[in-house]
Amino acid sequence: MAIIVNLDVMLAKRKMSVTALSEALDITMANVSIFKTGKAKAVKFSTLNKICEVLDCQPGDLLAYEKGKE
Repeated sequence: MAIIVNLDVMLAKRKMSVTALSEALDITMANVSIFKTGKAKAVKFSTLNKICEVLDCQPGDLLAYEKGKE
């Protein structure tokens, strides 16, 4: 996929676990893991907004585009 998910980087910077993030977002660890690994086909803006609030970051800190990657 050309969209790269950097959630693991932001979690490390904030010293937060996937478990803590899933609890803060009130979503399952499985759904957080799907997003973190880049396997998600879509993400709701409301979920992205919550992630940014909890991690105190911008969407661009979580997502990047790499041309030619599929």
